[in-house]
Amino acid sequence: MPLFDKAVESLLQEAIARGEFDNLKNKGKKLDLTDYFNTPAELRVASSVLKNAGVKPPEVELLREIAELKNQLASTQDNDTQAKLQERIQYKQMEFNIAMERLQQRRK
Repeated sequence: MPLFDKAVESLLQEAIARGEFDNLKNKGKKLDLTDYFNTPAELRVASSVLKNAGVKPPEVELLREIAELKNQLASTQDNDTQAKLQERIQYKQMEFNIAMERLQQRRK
């Protein structure tokens, strides 16, 4: 085992012995690494950093916007407003579909 690996292992063992990992969030739960391994290898680090910083992918934001527009549509009675909202929903849905196609192409 290289010297660096031994040093890191030693530090981890000391931290475990001090109980520094006893109160971690999700302790004892199985890790779900599906998203991590579904992300292309060259994008994994950047994706993880953004996720940990609370930054959501544009696709998620588009889905949120679509859901909000649908809620507005359901709560309005005005025909002109309904027509405008339906048009915006269709536009956002097209944006989302294009974004998803691009993601799939990048993963190939």
